[in-house]
Amino acid sequence: MILEGEGLAELHTHLGGSVASDILWSIAHEQGIALPVKDYWEFDALVTVSDPHGVQGLDELDQIYHWTEIIQSSPLAVERSVHGAIGGAYRSQQITTLELRFNPMKRNRGGERDLDHIILAAIRGVDRASIEYPQVRAGLILMMDRTFGPRLNEIIVEKAIRWAGRGVVGVDIAGPRPGGGRYDYTQLEPMVETARDAGLGVTIHVGEEGGEIGREEIGEVVERLRPDRIGHGILAAGDGELMSMIRDLGITLEICPTSNLLTKALPDENAVRETILEFVDHDVPFTIATDGPEMMRTHLRDELELLLRIGALDEPALREANARGHAAAFRRPVGVAA
Repeated sequence: MILEGEGLAELHTHLGGSVASDILWSIAHEQGIALPVKDYWEFDALVTVSDPHGVQGLDELDQIYHWTEIIQSSPLAVERSVHGAIGGAYRSQQITTLELRFNPMKRNRGGERDLDHIILAAIRGVDRASIEYPQVRAGLILMMDRTFGPRLNEIIVEKAIRWAGRGVVGVDIAGPRPGGGRYDYTQLEPMVETARDAGLGVTIHVGEEGGEIGREEIGEVVERLRPDRIGHGILAAGDGELMSMIRDLGITLEICPTSNLLTKALPDENAVRETILEFVDHDVPFTIATDGPEMMRTHLRDELELLLRIGALDEPALREANARGHAAAFRRPVGVAA
């Protein structure tokens, strides 16, 4: 096993993709959620990327997240999901630094549930897991959404700041682009500054898809938002000036190889290798993640094995990327003052 005996760092994983299907199945039945299937194995296919050929882009992936978000839309479901994700990550992969990201507004049944109750439930899940797995340093990242208007995203940042002392460590944005065109990241500038001033980490989903438009979006994010980390950012590969900016600003990319293959963001393993090697050659800092191990039917050590097998990174480089993940985490080590 690659890096056997070493604690791993997982910085990019969505709560909707990090909970085992059997746990989601039980939660759905406990809450009386009407599912479109009655057989567990059909349900497992519903909430994971079950086709080994992947999905036809991020829109199809969002349809899978639709179901996991519905199932997780209660305080009890969120608490169980967070607790299960942290425990599962440590037991199966010995992950000792873990950040889970989720959008609380996509788990409040369109306003039926109170956001603070949803967020506090996630915090309880972290607290419970920290008692059972004290080796794990875990934090929560609250996500804005590209389909939301400014005020809804402002509220998410306000909630992140309110609960920052209780385990919320950062903010992010993801979701489909409205109309599929270029997203105006500059509108987030005041929100990002507010979060940063409050001591929260900032990571931004950008540069996963969209070709030249996606590459331009990375440039806009780097220049205007200057996040600590970027979720994916693979389209920066091949643009020397952009990679230099990312490197010089010390922005860490969160690379998710299997996810990028399953969503067709990268066409094949050769493209994965070439992308990683571009970042290595330009000293772009990056760490390796799954995006959601249960949904993607992978695990973090599988990702490391993949990169080793295809010649993207050797074992010392994998060890460096893992160490970079621990160092780039927003969650402060125990005993370090805020």
